[in-house]
Amino acid sequence: MESSLDKITGAGSVLHRYSTKANFMASAPADTPDPEDPLPDDEAQDSPEKSQAPAEESSLPPDDVAAIDELGKVYQGLREELAKVIIGQEDVVEQLAICLFSRGHALLMGVPGLAKTLLVSSVGECMDLSFSRIQFTPDLMPADITGTDIIQESAVTGKREFEYIKGPVFANLLLADEINRAPAKTQSALLEAMQENKVTALGHTYDLDQPFFVLATQNPIEQEGTYPLPEAQLDRFMFLVEVDYPSEDEERRIARETTGVDRNRLNALITGREVIEFQKLVRRVPVPDHIYDYAVELVRKTRPNSDDAPSWIKEYVGWGAGPRAVQYLVLGAKGRAALRGNYMASLEDIEAVAVPVLTHRVITNFAAESQGMTSKRVVERLIEEMRED
Repeated sequence: MESSLDKITGAGSVLHRYSTKANFMASAPADTPDPEDPLPDDEAQDSPEKSQAPAEESSLPPDDVAAIDELGKVYQGLREELAKVIIGQEDVVEQLAICLFSRGHALLMGVPGLAKTLLVSSVGECMDLSFSRIQFTPDLMPADITGTDIIQESAVTGKREFEYIKGPVFANLLLADEINRAPAKTQSALLEAMQENKVTALGHTYDLDQPFFVLATQNPIEQEGTYPLPEAQLDRFMFLVEVDYPSEDEERRIARETTGVDRNRLNALITGREVIEFQKLVRRVPVPDHIYDYAVELVRKTRPNSDDAPSWIKEYVGWGAGPRAVQYLVLGAKGRAALRGNYMASLEDIEAVAVPVLTHRVITNFAAESQGMTSKRVVERLIEEMRED
């Protein structure tokens, strides 16, 4: 991907490059704890990202501007690799990439047959990361996710001892397929893992491998035998990614290209260590003050009990988004800007991530349902009104 800086020549190029670097330095040093990190302080202290040996050299260029250019190349390569098996769905791929490099989790919503599971497993192939898949069913138990203690005979002492056998959650990339088919007790087993990157089993706490992503799927049309995700669980997902039907041309390509020879294996383009370094880079992307103000104002307007909320919000919305939505709006804007080769988050980036961040956090009431006012439409209308103001 050609950087916009490469198109500038002469003294202006040098001045622009140094001013851009100065913006990065003013935003947040690499080793400074990020005040926008939605993870708790105790997690930040215990996470492998913090405990990595400082002597390890980064594989990224020392210049953040050059590092963002490198991230753009990796992202372009990821898109090209996924295009070998996924036809269309460019917006879905971009939203997943934003989540991955912003240290978030994603919930994919779409009818059967839209390649949601194939997309997630293909992302795992494109990255040199450990991958696990859990098929959620009504009889799935929490121990089937986190692991359990079993009695083993010690080879040293000959005595029988309890040994913890790790579950599939101990992977870098976890696919929670049809997550709404398991009861709330089982769904809650992921809460601690998604928020704190830890698993507690039988009184012991175990750290998860880093990086750690949960990419879950669910079917919006088949509700019989399913268990709706509680709001606390939904709030852990950075994005709700809606997977829509392909266009006519894309569907024609699907018919032509997927009914012939078997697809080729995908190439791994990035390692787990590089993912962590890119995640740190994304958090150093500078954000102007007016972007913070916009994110806060947008989220506060979703709350019907807020003085900032329009009258129609009070009529149609039962519950608005919480503070975590502001954090994910800013992080999503940073991630989108970096992936597109921009060195500062903009209002366009905030508006682009607002729908996937807020849709599952805005709870409409019966009046909204009777008028066909969905949560997505509420967010879109708010963005339109704020743009006009």
